[in-house]
Amino acid sequence: MSDITTTDLVAMFDAIGAMIEANKGHLCELDGVIGDADHGVTMSIGFTAVGLALADLDTATADPTAVFNTAAKSFLNAVGASSGPLYATAFMRAGAAVKGKPVLDRDAMVDAVAALAKGIQDRGKATRGEKTMVDAWLPGAEAAEAARAEGQPLAACLDAAAKAATEGAESTKAMLASKGRASRLGERSLGHMDPGAASAALMLKVMADHFAR
Repeated sequence: MSDITTTDLVAMFDAIGAMIEANKGHLCELDGVIGDADHGVTMSIGFTAVGLALADLDTATADPTAVFNTAAKSFLNAVGASSGPLYATAFMRAGAAVKGKPVLDRDAMVDAVAALAKGIQDRGKATRGEKTMVDAWLPGAEAAEAARAEGQPLAACLDAAAKAATEGAESTKAMLASKGRASRLGERSLGHMDPGAASAALMLKVMADHFAR
């Protein structure tokens, strides 16, 4: 596709919000097995706030960094749980990664995805294999960067990211949780997908589908 504008990014966040709303119940069910059963509701609250804040943004004058920063602040203000600081940091890092760019090309968008993943990893102090959303975000970002290195277009980079994130989320079923409430379950957490990884994979799938158009 052509360069990604501020309007395109706002539409992307709207699409993510709609997906979260549609999958809210499913995400809560996943969280109910190993957590507080509120992940879907929490993410819905966060992205509803993001959608409202971005609706007030003047896309004619705002740049992509402003979109990510607005998303960060509104998500954090709406969500006090762990997901709030994680995604606020992720969106701020993405905004910093594309600072000064009026529109985003393939490289800038892949950089933004990598910054999202790194922000979540740094803020959560998590590594791969701990049964968290990092197990979806990191493989997704790495796959996008690998596809870029091969000279693939943006759509292929994001498609690779979505597929790797989905595989990463699926892999959490075989992991013992070592972070958060799920870590208290020990071996009882085995066989269940991490809800944060599940929502991360869904988000990357929405991004891939959105920009494939």
